[in-house]
Amino acid sequence: MCGIVGYIGKRGATELLIEGLHRLEYRGYDSAGVAVMNGNGVETRKAAGKIVNLEEALSANPVHGDLGIAHTRWATHGVPNECNAHPHIDCKGNVAVVHNGIIENANVLRAELQKHGHTFVSETDTEVIAHLIEEAFDGKLEDAVIEALWQIEGTYGIAVVSSLDPDKIVAARKGSPLLIGLGEGEYYVASDVSAILAQTREVVYLDDGDVAVLTRNGYTVLDQRAQQLERQVSKIDWDLDQIERGGFDHFMLKEIFEQPATIENCMRGRLLPEEGTSKLGGLNMTDDELLSIDNIVITACGTSWHSALIGEHMIEDLCRIPVEVEYASEFRYRNPIINERTLCIVISQSGETADTLAAMREAKQRGARTYGIVNVVGSTIARETDGGIYVHAGPEIGVASTKAFTSQVMALLLFTLKLGRLRSLGVIRGREIIEKMQELPKQIQEVLDRAPEIEKLADEFKDEVNFLYLGRGYNFPTALEGALKLKEISYIHAEGYPAAEMKHGPIALIDERMPVVFIAPHDSVFDKLMSNVQEVKARGGRVLAITSRAEPDLKGKADYEFQIPETIDLLTPILASVPLQLLAYYIAVKRGNNVDQPRNLAKSVTVE
Repeated sequence: MCGIVGYIGKRGATELLIEGLHRLEYRGYDSAGVAVMNGNGVETRKAAGKIVNLEEALSANPVHGDLGIAHTRWATHGVPNECNAHPHIDCKGNVAVVHNGIIENANVLRAELQKHGHTFVSETDTEVIAHLIEEAFDGKLEDAVIEALWQIEGTYGIAVVSSLDPDKIVAARKGSPLLIGLGEGEYYVASDVSAILAQTREVVYLDDGDVAVLTRNGYTVLDQRAQQLERQVSKIDWDLDQIERGGFDHFMLKEIFEQPATIENCMRGRLLPEEGTSKLGGLNMTDDELLSIDNIVITACGTSWHSALIGEHMIEDLCRIPVEVEYASEFRYRNPIINERTLCIVISQSGETADTLAAMREAKQRGARTYGIVNVVGSTIARETDGGIYVHAGPEIGVASTKAFTSQVMALLLFTLKLGRLRSLGVIRGREIIEKMQELPKQIQEVLDRAPEIEKLADEFKDEVNFLYLGRGYNFPTALEGALKLKEISYIHAEGYPAAEMKHGPIALIDERMPVVFIAPHDSVFDKLMSNVQEVKARGGRVLAITSRAEPDLKGKADYEFQIPETIDLLTPILASVPLQLLAYYIAVKRGNNVDQPRNLAKSVTVE
C-alpha cells in the first residue's frame, strides 16, 4: 500500500530518498514527504499529490543531510493533504516517523496523550506514534520506539529518526513488510525492495516483532524486549521491472496472491466474535435508523455488480429484508421505487465510476440513505455517501479486478452481520459465521499453494473459443465473475448462467468443443446442480468442476476437478473465485495477452 524509504550513510540523503519514492509509485499514493537530519535537527518537506509536487517543494526550499526517511501515503485516516502526509513529528519537532499500516487503538491513545499535554495537528493514526516516542524518550531512540510499540494495537511498518539521538534510524515491523538494505558504509530501510534495488542487492527481511537499529557502522535487529536477533542476509537477483511487481510476472497475479492479506485487512478490527456481529465505524447510522429500513437497493458496474448479487443473497438470507441489485448504468434511466426508508448501497473499487456515482446521486435526490463500499479513500463516492466502508484491499493495478472483488464481498458480509444481528440473526449463528470468516485467509492460501494445478488445467483450455460457467444460489454470481475474468483478459467468449437456466437456451450450444465450468461446492444446492452436470455430459460437453470434497456423484462425470476447502455456503463465492481468477490468468498468459492492461479496458471508468 504505502511506501517507505530510509537512508543513512555519507551521501546526500534527499536525492536517494526521492529516487526510492519514484520506484514505489506503482503502488499508488496520494501524498509524499521526507524528513532529513540537517545537522541541527529534523527538517521535513511534504506535499499532497504526486512526487513531482514534493520535488518542486524541495527545489524551492532544499534540505541537506546524509540521513533521512521518506514516504508515499495512501490515505486511510484523514483526507489526502499536506498536513496528513508523512513524516509526522512530535510536539517539539525532535521525532519524525513514517508508517504503513493501521493503528487500531489510535483514538484511545490520542485521547490519553492529549491529557498529558500533547498537541495533534493531523487526522492520522500515525501521528500518535511520534507522540508516544516523545513521551517515552530517555536517551536511546530504540528504547523509546520499543516502549511505544508495546502500547500499539494494529499493524505497522515504521521508520523513525530523532534529533535527540541523531545518528541512527530505527525501524520496526508488525504485519506490514519492511527490509534493510546493506551497502558500503551506508544502509537503507524500505517497505519494498524495488525502492533500493538500484543501490544494493543485499537485504535483510524483517519479521513481525523485529526492531532494527541502523547506523553508519552497521545494523542490529532486536526483539521487543531489546534482545538481539540474527537475521539472514538475502541476495536479490531480480531486475527492477520484476521487483516492482513483487517478484510476480504480472500485477494481476500478485494481486491474486495478496488475497489472504486483503481479506484479513478488510476484517481487521471490525469483528465482535462474542456478540456474533461487526462494528462499522463509518456506517453513520444508528441501530434505530438501520431498523427503520424497509428495503435495500445495491447498484454497481462490472465486477462490483457481481459482488452486489452475492450481497443480495447474504442480506435477504440473514436479514430478511428485500434487496434489489441494479446496474448503475441503467438505474437513473428508469423510475426506481425508492424513498426515505430505502438504503442504497453503491459499490465501486475506485470510488469514481461515473455511472455508479450518478446512480448514488439519483438515489440521494429521491430521499434514500446512501452507503458506499469503495477501495480508494477520499474518492468522490466516499465523500458524498452518507456512510460506508473501505475495503482496504490496497491499490489494485491490474485492470481485471481480483482482490478488490473478494474484499467487496467481505465488506458486504460485515454489513450483513451488523444488520442481521439487529433483525433476525441469532448470536449463535453470528458466532459460527465469524468463526468461518476468520478461517478464510488460511483457506485462500491453501488454494493459492496449488496454483500449479490450475496452470496445468489452463494448458487444456487455452485454445478454446467459447466457455460456459454455471452455478446456483450463492455461486451463480461466482459463475458470472469467472466468465467475466476470462473474457476480460483472454478475449475468449464466455458466459455465466444460473445452472438451471441452461436448458432454457444455452444447452443448444453444448458439444465437445464447449467447456463448461461448474461451481459445485458441497452446499445446499449441490444435488440440484448434479442434474445439470449430467445434462452437459449427455451432450458431449467437457466439465470442469470446482468442488469442495471428493464427490462420488461427480465420478465419471467431471473431466477435470479442483477442490477448494469446505466452508459455509455464503463464503464459497470468495473461495471459489480464486481458482477461477487463476484459470483466467494462466489461459491469458498462455495466449500471449497483456494481462495487466487488456485491450479496450480501463481500471476506473469515469465516463458514462
